[in-house]
Amino acid sequence: MCELLAMSANVPTDIVFSFTGLAERGGRTGPHVDGWGITFYEGKGSRTFKDANPSCESAIASLIKSYPIKSEVVVSHIRQANRGEVNLVNTHPFSRELWGRYWTYAHNGQLSDYEDKFVARRFQPVGNTDSEMAFCWLLQRLADKFGDTPPAQMNEVFAYVASLADEIRKLGVFNMLLTDGEYLMSYCSNNLCFITRRAPFGKARLIDTDVVIDFDEETTPDDVVTVIATRPLTNNEQWSVLQPGDWRLFRRGEICAGS
Repeated sequence: MCELLAMSANVPTDIVFSFTGLAERGGRTGPHVDGWGITFYEGKGSRTFKDANPSCESAIASLIKSYPIKSEVVVSHIRQANRGEVNLVNTHPFSRELWGRYWTYAHNGQLSDYEDKFVARRFQPVGNTDSEMAFCWLLQRLADKFGDTPPAQMNEVFAYVASLADEIRKLGVFNMLLTDGEYLMSYCSNNLCFITRRAPFGKARLIDTDVVIDFDEETTPDDVVTVIATRPLTNNEQWSVLQPGDWRLFRRGEICAGS
């Protein structure tokens, strides 16, 4: 299956360290060789980089590892294909506009018997993966329930997404990341964890490559940064492991809702 990575921070922060570890799993320390992608948010705007080649040998991935793009919300994905061809159009993350914001989504898992369920009108898949069809269906259900304007409390929106994710999980494995650029939601079907780093910061060591960083030298005492991953990326820190059906909603690095 695929692997996920995301970040929510209270200040613009780069994800070079975590992405360096994830990229190794795309063909070097893991079997996820069928493409990768990453989306960075800057306010309402976003920039996305994708490649259908393995991340461990991608020149674009090398750029991401060496160029510290500062962002408050990031979503990334490395793919081991099970539905749909290996090409750019089937590469995560996927994005669509809803309520005047770009929503970005990535999925780890495999679904079955979903074609008749994932019926959408406004949001149509471009590729042919179960993941993108589920994303379009989720957004269609949000539009149907809340109309043209979201409620004042976005927690209500993501609680509804969690109930929809519970439905999707009946069709197979559904680990999901979803963001509107301000809020970042993680939903666990079987493998998902997170870590929140805040002062006092210390050193962290990647599992997949010999890289160590001292966050105390890279941060201020007020920084709060949460990283979400399929599996822990470091071996000297304590990661929180989500249980099947668990979900968390993050804003500016902090948990603001969840199961």
